[in-house]
Amino acid sequence: MSEVVLKKPRKVVKKFQARPQHEGEGAVVRRSIGRYELKHFDPFLLLDEFSVTSPAGFPDHPHRGFETVTYMLQGAVKHEDFEGHKGTIKAGDLQWMTAGRGIVHSEMPAGEGTQKGLQLWVNLSSKNKMIEPKYQELQRNDIAFVSRDGVEVRVIAGESMGARSPVYTRTPMMYLDFTLSPSAHIWQPIDPTWNAFVYILEGEAFVGAEGSGPMGPHNVLLLSHGDGLEVWNRSTHLVRFVLIGGEPLGEPVAQLGPFVMNTQEEIDQTVDDYRFYINGFEKARHWRSEALIGIDDY
Repeated sequence: MSEVVLKKPRKVVKKFQARPQHEGEGAVVRRSIGRYELKHFDPFLLLDEFSVTSPAGFPDHPHRGFETVTYMLQGAVKHEDFEGHKGTIKAGDLQWMTAGRGIVHSEMPAGEGTQKGLQLWVNLSSKNKMIEPKYQELQRNDIAFVSRDGVEVRVIAGESMGARSPVYTRTPMMYLDFTLSPSAHIWQPIDPTWNAFVYILEGEAFVGAEGSGPMGPHNVLLLSHGDGLEVWNRSTHLVRFVLIGGEPLGEPVAQLGPFVMNTQEEIDQTVDDYRFYINGFEKARHWRSEALIGIDDY
């Protein structure tokens, strides 16, 4: 790809490998952001690389105060919520769900074998935490894609190599899925004020400096501040990774599981709202997903 001049290239300042843990009902996730080494990385709250095989999954559960970004890598999951919104997220598809003031939903495997994907939680500013829920959904062929000089990029959010995602991000950010052929090299501009990180999915990448060592799968790499990032593939195999960055909100974070607000008082209110089916959770009183109803019937 054509060279981009970076005045202050970003470097890796912290790295660790996401190890498997159990979540939901029998599902396994590799959690990088959202665990004890890295509780939050403003504006990001969580990144899971998940694997689910039926009957495991993520049955009925609530969210408030942030957005979930589900990007399928293999297989498919069925999604449904208490508003009647339902569908199947297939390999390469994207679902950007703004939970806002409240959603109760389920995410369950949609076929045989193991279904794999990434789920990112993006925090919302205090002014947006109680907005009405909303979805942005893109099928694989609708996601902006560029292939040039041994580099492929799928633009989930933001812009890369002249392509821009149609997704509207309330918290300004980028989410790029790169695949590098052997000997390929990328330069990707990043807003100097944003926090950014890399999560490696496949292969071994050299990230941030020519003299850096190879970084393998399931590693999360936090980047220093700067105006962009360079990555090399010096192996004989493909390298695939996501580059995610966003504008920090700079607001306090109060979190209780799937509820993320700014203060403990707001968390207490959210717990009451969910318990008593008010202030956005009214429809949770009588709703159960088809997946759970099927289990009950069985």
